[in-house]
Amino acid sequence: MNPDLSGKLLIAMPGMGDPRFDHAVIFICAHSEEGAMGLIVNKPATEVRFSDLLEQLEITADPGIRDIRVHVGGPVEESRGFVLHTTDYASDQGTLQVDESTAMTATLDVLEEIAHGRGPKFSLLALGYAGWGPGQLEDELAQNGWLIGEAQHAVVFGRANEHKWSAALKGLGIDPLSLSPTSGTA
Repeated sequence: MNPDLSGKLLIAMPGMGDPRFDHAVIFICAHSEEGAMGLIVNKPATEVRFSDLLEQLEITADPGIRDIRVHVGGPVEESRGFVLHTTDYASDQGTLQVDESTAMTATLDVLEEIAHGRGPKFSLLALGYAGWGPGQLEDELAQNGWLIGEAQHAVVFGRANEHKWSAALKGLGIDPLSLSPTSGTA
Protein backbone atom coordinates (compact mmCIF):
# COMPACT_ATOMS: atom_id res chain seq x y z
CA MET A 1 0.00 0.00 0.00
CA ASN A 2 1.29 3.42 -0.95
CA PRO A 3 1.24 6.27 1.55
CA ASP A 4 -2.15 7.58 2.66
CA LEU A 5 -3.02 10.54 0.44
CA SER A 6 -5.85 11.83 2.64
CA GLY A 7 -5.56 15.61 2.94
CA LYS A 8 -3.38 15.91 -0.18
CA LEU A 9 -4.16 17.50 -3.53
CA LEU A 10 -4.28 15.59 -6.79
CA ILE A 11 -3.39 17.89 -9.66
CA ALA A 12 -4.39 16.69 -13.13
CA MET A 13 -1.64 16.51 -15.71
CA PRO A 14 -2.37 18.15 -19.07
CA GLY A 15 -3.67 15.76 -21.68
CA MET A 16 -5.10 13.39 -19.07
CA GLY A 17 -7.74 12.26 -21.57
CA ASP A 18 -10.80 12.41 -19.31
CA PRO A 19 -12.49 15.79 -19.91
CA ARG A 20 -14.23 15.58 -16.52
CA PHE A 21 -10.82 15.97 -14.87
CA ASP A 22 -9.21 18.44 -17.30
CA HIS A 23 -7.12 20.85 -15.16
CA ALA A 24 -8.81 19.45 -12.04
CA VAL A 25 -7.52 19.95 -8.53
CA ILE A 26 -8.92 17.29 -6.20
CA PHE A 27 -8.74 17.31 -2.41
CA ILE A 28 -8.43 13.69 -1.24
CA CYS A 29 -10.84 13.12 1.66
CA ALA A 30 -10.20 9.41 2.19
CA HIS A 31 -7.61 6.93 0.89
CA SER A 32 -7.12 3.32 1.89
CA GLU A 33 -6.66 -0.14 0.40
CA GLU A 34 -10.38 -0.06 -0.45
CA GLY A 35 -9.91 2.94 -2.75
CA ALA A 36 -10.04 6.71 -2.58
CA MET A 37 -12.58 9.52 -2.48
CA GLY A 38 -12.03 13.19 -3.18
CA LEU A 39 -13.70 16.45 -4.17
CA ILE A 40 -12.79 18.62 -7.14
CA VAL A 41 -12.18 22.07 -5.66
CA ASN A 42 -11.81 24.17 -8.80
CA LYS A 43 -14.88 23.48 -10.96
CA PRO A 44 -17.88 25.65 -10.04
CA ALA A 45 -21.35 24.33 -10.80
CA THR A 46 -22.70 26.91 -13.23
CA GLU A 47 -26.38 25.94 -13.04
CA VAL A 48 -26.75 25.64 -9.25
CA ARG A 49 -26.64 28.32 -6.59
CA PHE A 50 -26.48 27.78 -2.83
CA SER A 51 -29.73 29.72 -2.39
CA ASP A 52 -31.46 27.41 -4.89
CA LEU A 53 -30.27 24.33 -3.00
CA LEU A 54 -31.50 25.76 0.30
CA GLU A 55 -34.87 26.46 -1.28
CA GLN A 56 -35.10 22.89 -2.65
CA LEU A 57 -34.21 21.52 0.78
CA GLU A 58 -36.71 23.88 2.46
CA ILE A 59 -33.99 25.60 4.51
CA THR A 60 -34.59 29.28 5.15
CA ALA A 61 -31.36 31.26 5.32
CA ASP A 62 -30.90 34.14 7.71
CA PRO A 63 -30.90 37.57 6.03
CA GLY A 64 -27.47 38.66 4.84
CA ILE A 65 -26.00 35.15 4.59
CA ARG A 66 -23.66 35.10 1.62
CA ASP A 67 -24.39 32.78 -1.27
CA ILE A 68 -21.47 30.33 -1.12
CA ARG A 69 -20.29 28.87 -4.39
CA VAL A 70 -21.38 25.36 -5.34
CA HIS A 71 -18.79 23.13 -7.04
CA VAL A 72 -18.90 20.02 -9.18
CA GLY A 73 -17.18 17.62 -6.78
CA GLY A 74 -16.91 14.80 -9.28
CA PRO A 75 -18.88 12.46 -11.53
CA VAL A 76 -20.10 10.05 -8.81
CA GLU A 77 -23.47 10.68 -7.05
CA GLU A 78 -23.80 14.15 -8.56
CA SER A 79 -27.01 14.91 -6.67
CA ARG A 80 -25.40 14.28 -3.29
CA GLY A 81 -23.82 17.20 -1.44
CA PHE A 82 -20.53 17.23 0.43
CA VAL A 83 -19.17 20.14 2.45
CA LEU A 84 -15.41 20.35 2.77
CA HIS A 85 -14.62 22.67 5.66
CA THR A 86 -12.24 23.82 8.36
CA THR A 87 -12.18 21.87 11.62
CA ASP A 88 -13.86 24.64 13.63
CA TYR A 89 -17.13 22.81 12.89
CA ALA A 90 -18.23 19.22 13.46
CA SER A 91 -21.68 17.76 12.94
CA ASP A 92 -23.36 15.70 15.66
CA GLN A 93 -24.53 13.46 12.80
CA GLY A 94 -21.03 12.68 11.56
CA THR A 95 -18.06 14.61 10.26
CA LEU A 96 -15.03 12.95 8.69
CA GLN A 97 -11.84 14.49 10.09
CA VAL A 98 -9.50 14.41 7.08
CA ASP A 99 -6.42 16.02 8.65
CA GLU A 100 -5.58 18.57 11.34
CA SER A 101 -7.15 21.48 9.43
CA THR A 102 -9.81 19.99 7.17
CA ALA A 103 -12.97 17.93 7.61
CA MET A 104 -15.90 16.83 5.45
CA THR A 105 -19.58 16.64 6.36
CA ALA A 106 -22.25 15.13 4.11
CA THR A 107 -25.32 15.61 6.30
CA LEU A 108 -28.02 18.26 5.93
CA ASP A 109 -27.30 19.90 9.28
CA VAL A 110 -24.07 21.53 8.00
CA LEU A 111 -26.08 23.35 5.31
CA GLU A 112 -28.57 24.51 7.95
CA GLU A 113 -25.72 25.79 10.13
CA ILE A 114 -24.13 27.65 7.19
CA ALA A 115 -27.52 29.12 6.28
CA HIS A 116 -27.81 30.49 9.83
CA GLY A 117 -24.24 31.80 10.02
CA ARG A 118 -23.11 29.15 12.52
CA GLY A 119 -21.21 26.84 10.19
CA PRO A 120 -17.49 26.49 9.61
CA LYS A 121 -15.43 29.61 8.98
CA PHE A 122 -14.28 28.27 5.60
CA SER A 123 -16.23 25.79 3.47
CA LEU A 124 -16.70 24.50 -0.03
CA LEU A 125 -19.94 22.84 -1.11
CA ALA A 126 -19.57 20.14 -3.75
CA LEU A 127 -22.17 18.08 -5.58
CA GLY A 128 -20.83 14.64 -6.38
CA TYR A 129 -17.37 13.25 -5.77
CA ALA A 130 -14.45 11.59 -7.49
CA GLY A 131 -13.96 7.96 -6.52
CA TRP A 132 -11.41 5.26 -7.21
CA GLY A 133 -11.66 1.53 -6.59
CA PRO A 134 -8.89 -0.55 -4.97
CA GLY A 135 -5.57 0.21 -6.68
CA GLN A 136 -7.15 2.45 -9.33
CA LEU A 137 -5.69 5.73 -8.09
CA GLU A 138 -2.28 4.11 -7.64
CA ASP A 139 -2.45 2.94 -11.29
CA GLU A 140 -3.36 6.45 -12.47
CA LEU A 141 -0.46 7.88 -10.44
CA ALA A 142 1.93 5.30 -11.93
CA GLN A 143 0.77 6.37 -15.43
CA ASN A 144 1.60 10.00 -14.54
CA GLY A 145 -2.04 11.12 -14.73
CA TRP A 146 -1.74 13.13 -11.52
CA LEU A 147 0.73 15.04 -9.44
CA ILE A 148 0.44 15.00 -5.64
CA GLY A 149 0.73 18.23 -3.69
CA GLU A 150 0.24 19.58 -0.22
CA ALA A 151 -3.21 21.08 0.36
CA GLN A 152 -2.95 24.85 0.49
CA HIS A 153 -5.79 26.75 2.16
CA ALA A 154 -6.04 29.28 -0.71
CA VAL A 155 -6.26 26.49 -3.29
CA VAL A 156 -8.88 24.50 -1.39
CA PHE A 157 -11.09 27.31 -0.07
CA GLY A 158 -10.16 30.29 -2.25
CA ARG A 159 -12.68 31.82 -4.62
CA ALA A 160 -10.45 32.14 -7.72
CA ASN A 161 -11.25 28.74 -9.23
CA GLU A 162 -9.64 29.66 -12.55
CA HIS A 163 -6.25 30.02 -10.82
CA LYS A 164 -6.32 27.00 -8.49
CA TRP A 165 -4.70 24.53 -10.93
CA SER A 166 -1.74 26.78 -11.68
CA ALA A 167 -1.45 27.77 -7.99
CA ALA A 168 -1.36 24.10 -6.96
CA LEU A 169 1.41 23.44 -9.51
CA LYS A 170 3.35 26.50 -8.38
CA GLY A 171 3.09 25.10 -4.82
CA LEU A 172 5.15 22.17 -6.14
CA GLY A 173 7.64 24.54 -7.77
CA ILE A 174 6.35 23.70 -11.26
CA ASP A 175 5.67 26.31 -13.93
CA PRO A 176 2.28 25.37 -15.47
CA LEU A 177 3.54 26.39 -18.92
CA SER A 178 6.29 23.77 -18.71
CA LEU A 179 3.60 21.07 -18.51
CA SER A 180 1.49 22.28 -21.40
CA PRO A 181 1.22 19.64 -24.12
CA THR A 182 1.24 22.50 -26.66
CA SER A 183 4.38 24.25 -25.41
CA GLY A 184 7.14 24.68 -27.94
CA THR A 185 10.52 26.28 -28.24
CA ALA A 186 11.13 29.98 -28.77
